Order: sequence, then structure tokens, then C-alpha cells
Amino acid sequence: MRISPRLAANLTLPALLWAGNAVVGRLLRDQISPVTLNGLRWSLALLLLAPLAWRVLRHPGEVLARWRYFGLVGFLGMGCYNALQYQALHTSSPLNVTLMVASMPVWMMAVGALFFGVRPQRREVLGAALSTAGVLLVIARGDWRVLAELHFVPGDGYMVIALFVWALYSWFLARPPASMQGAQRPVWTWAEALMAQLMFGASFALGMAGIEQVAAPAAIHWSPGLVAALVFVAVGPSLIAYRCWSAGVVEGGPALAALASNLTPVFAAVLSAALLGLAPEWFHGVAFALIVAGIGVSLKRPA
Repeated sequence: MRISPRLAANLTLPALLWAGNAVVGRLLRDQISPVTLNGLRWSLALLLLAPLAWRVLRHPGEVLARWRYFGLVGFLGMGCYNALQYQALHTSSPLNVTLMVASMPVWMMAVGALFFGVRPQRREVLGAALSTAGVLLVIARGDWRVLAELHFVPGDGYMVIALFVWALYSWFLARPPASMQGAQRPVWTWAEALMAQLMFGASFALGMAGIEQVAAPAAIHWSPGLVAALVFVAVGPSLIAYRCWSAGVVEGGPALAALASNLTPVFAAVLSAALLGLAPEWFHGVAFALIVAGIGVSLKRPA
């Protein structure tokens, strides 16, 4: 497979935006609870998308006829994954969460083999190994002894579940039911297709936020910074990133997309360095090269 500029952008932009999302999620942990943040994020995303996708509401039968599929992907990709990720950022260290993300290619290959009958090829396994080595290099900051000093806490379990959920979500995007393929698929724009997911996903996310506020009320500390952060996570890591991720997964496949997602920790490290006024270090460049090499190996056809 040849990576076109469009595919490269669709696979790289989500990693950059989700890196920003991780930084923002960590910064907001004392201002808003994780599940409530997720509910507000997707509710705002739904409102912002509506002007571009309102036509899908003119034919509700097309959505209702496929409610099982949209309910499933909405629940997995929007209702569960992000709430679990924010919870992980709330209770675990960014270093541990980043280490969890490094295992994404493994989760993608495992879910593909177990549930979709897609066995990973050697080149994909080698590509995943190179990509993961690049992420670990960033985590270790160039010193592998740092990895031996990591300590995992119960909160890291949230991220493990989140990665499994995201792998399922991505595979369902790549392997949709017959009603979402070929001539049976409604003639929707990308915004309308995302809207169909969001109507279910935002409902799940907001419903879980309501349950959280009833079961364990937590005050929201409103501020201009919190409002700006909500707008950012609703537009960038939500609408733009999910639109690009869906297109990238469909065109390149879940395994390749998972390798590209390993750019997230590299981008996160660079963003953090920029916010602190520090220049990126040598291992950031080496890690980027390893991840790109892993993607290249994964794409290489056997002779």
C-alpha cells in the first residue's frame, strides 16, 4: 500500500489533536470530573456538527434502521473510550497512560485476530515492535533504566479497558455491517455519517455524566479557561480527529492506524516541552524515526 498525502494527514492529525487532548485532560482534572467532561465534550460536539449534518435528521428511518450499529460504535468510541481515558488521566500518571497507549498496535492485532479473523502478518508485527520501541524511547527519555522504575497503580486498569474498547471501535469502522456498505449505505457526507454516531454516542456520554452527578456529585469550577478547553476538545480531538480517524481506518486499515496513533506520545512530549519553553531532545527525533520506520515496514509488500 502506498501512503497518499491524504492518508498521511488522516492518520497523523488525530495523533496530534489527541496529544493536545491528553494535556488538556490532565490540566482540567481539578476543575471537572472525567465523566462529566466527556458528556459535555460530546454534547457540544453534537451541537457544533448539527449545522453541517442536519439533513440526516430529515430521514430518521435511515438511522433507526441501523440503530444497533450506530448505538454500538457510539457507545464504544464516544460513550466509553473517552470517559475511561479521562478517568485514567485523573487517577494515573501521564507517564503510565502514555505507556498504555504504546500497546495500541498489539491490541489492534489481537482484536482483529480474535473477533474479525484477521491474522497479523510478520511485517505488521515487526512494524508494531519498531513503533513501540520509539514510544518507549520517549517515555524513558533516552535512558532505558527509567522504565525499570515505573510503578503501576489500579487506575492504570482504566486505560487498559479503554484501549480494548478503542480497538473494537476501530475494527467496527473498518468492518461495518452490510447495511453500511456499497449501495446499501445511505448517501451521506462525512458530517452526516459522524452525526449518526454522535446522536447515540453523545446520549450515552451525557447519560453517564448525569448518573455520575447523581451518584457522586462533583462541582464544576467554571472559568474562561474551562470554556475554551471544552470548545477545543469538542472541535479538535472530537470532530476533526474522529472524522480523520474514520477515513484513515477505512482506507489504511486498523493495524496501520494503530501504528500511526503511536505518534501521540511523541507529539505530547513535544507539546509539553513547548509549553515549558524547552526544546525537544535527541530522543524525540529518534523515536519519530522509529515510528515512521515501523509504519514503512508494515506497509512493505513481501517480495
